[in-house]
Amino acid sequence: MGRVLRPDYPIVTERLLLRPLDPVADVDAVHAYQSLPDAVRYVPYGPRSRADVAENLASSRIRSTFETPGHTISLAVVLRESGALIGDVMLVWSSEVHRRGEIGYILHPDHHGHGYVTEACEALLHIAFEQLELHRVVARIDERNAASAAVLRRLGMREEARLVENEWFKGEWTTELDFAVLAREWRERRAAG
Repeated sequence: MGRVLRPDYPIVTERLLLRPLDPVADVDAVHAYQSLPDAVRYVPYGPRSRADVAENLASSRIRSTFETPGHTISLAVVLRESGALIGDVMLVWSSEVHRRGEIGYILHPDHHGHGYVTEACEALLHIAFEQLELHRVVARIDERNAASAAVLRRLGMREEARLVENEWFKGEWTTELDFAVLAREWRERRAAG
C-alpha cells in the first residue's frame, strides 16, 4: 500500500451524501445527536456538550484522508433530499500488514429504522475493499444492540465471536459481539445482487 488515500468527496449513495465533517459548520448538527443518551448508549463516550463536540471535531483525530495504518476517516451522513446531517460513520485502517479495517457509526435516533446506516456502511466497505484494498473489515458491538447486529448482517458480515463480559463499559461489564467480512465475500455478495 504505502500511499495516501483520499476518497472523492462527497460520496454519493442512493439517498445519502458522505462527506468530511466540518469542524465549524457541523458542530450543532453533530451535537443534536451526540448529546442524546439514546444515541450514545452503545458508543465509547457519554452524552457530549456542545463544547465537547466542537473540541472533538477540531481535533486531529477527525480525518478525511488515510496516510498510515491507524488513521480513521470520519464522515458526515447527510440526507441528499434535505441536506440534513443525521449521523456519522467511520472507517479505521487498522493494519497494513494484515490489510484489516473496522467500521463504526452513530445516527440520530429520529432516523433509525430507514436503512441509512446500512447504506452508508456499504459505501465505507466499497472504500475499504476497492480503494484501500483491505482483506478484512470488522465491527465490534455491544451484544444488547440488536439493531446494530441486524445492520451488520444486512451488510453480509458474519458474527465471529461473542466475548462475554469483555469490557467495563459505562459502569457495567458488557458482552461484545465481533462481526467481520472478507473482501472476496463482499464482492461475491455484490455480484450476486
